[in-house]
Amino acid sequence: MSLAEKMERRARKFVDRYTAVQEQIGRVIVGHEEIIHGVLTCLFVGGHCLLEGVPGLGKTLLVRTLAQVLELDFSRIQFTPDLMPADIVGTNIIMQDEMGKRYFQFQRGPVFTHILLADEINRATPKTQSALLEAMQEHGVTVGGVRHELEEPFLVIATENHLETEGTYSLPEAQLDRFFFNSHLDDPGLEDLREIGRRTTTTHRFEVTARLNRDEVEEMKREARGVEVDERVRRYASRIVLATHPDRSGATDMVRYVRYGSSPRGVQALIIGGKVRALLDE
Repeated sequence: MSLAEKMERRARKFVDRYTAVQEQIGRVIVGHEEIIHGVLTCLFVGGHCLLEGVPGLGKTLLVRTLAQVLELDFSRIQFTPDLMPADIVGTNIIMQDEMGKRYFQFQRGPVFTHILLADEINRATPKTQSALLEAMQEHGVTVGGVRHELEEPFLVIATENHLETEGTYSLPEAQLDRFFFNSHLDDPGLEDLREIGRRTTTTHRFEVTARLNRDEVEEMKREARGVEVDERVRRYASRIVLATHPDRSGATDMVRYVRYGSSPRGVQALIIGGKVRALLDE
């Protein structure tokens, strides 16, 4: 078998697995094809996703269904103003052994999972929001000077509801920069509303079947990162990022609406995201 045939076979396997996951999610989620596509892209590139939309559009159901289809652990944190960083990452608690000797033991928080839903993340204080920064970037947390690694894959899907702004806090720029995609969920159209009503107002339950497991997800992540990229594409991606900086020569006219340009993570997102799309368009 030639190298080209091997690469084509591997790409076809990636597409088949990806399509199988999409189909299972579609059994529960009505519409939002592009949102599902974006969330899956984040998963297979090792990024994170921010979903914006009014309540009732199925954001929580989407994340829960994704975890079921992939047989991954799932945790949900409802962000509120009184939420503390320890409520997310965990804390050291005092334990006592049989001899009466006391010692500290780390009690893991809900961040120790595969898929973490940070629901209404903008309702927590900036201090609490920042508790996710290390986890999102380094895939680990440090408590009491001890680092604790998170198990791969690790995906944060955060949601925001801009319908109500009272009692909310804007996400720090450092945290926004760590999201691979920022997607907006639109209201469903007439046909989607009819289908939602049909699926959710009877005794029938739409079940999903697991299509991948943790090891297969990690294999697909390695497959995506292994795609070769021509140097001209890398240069083009770099020029796009530089064009978003107002103080750079060659910036587009649109930069007058931009306060800050993209960070180097923009180049990473364009390239690795392009690799996934290239595999799907083989």
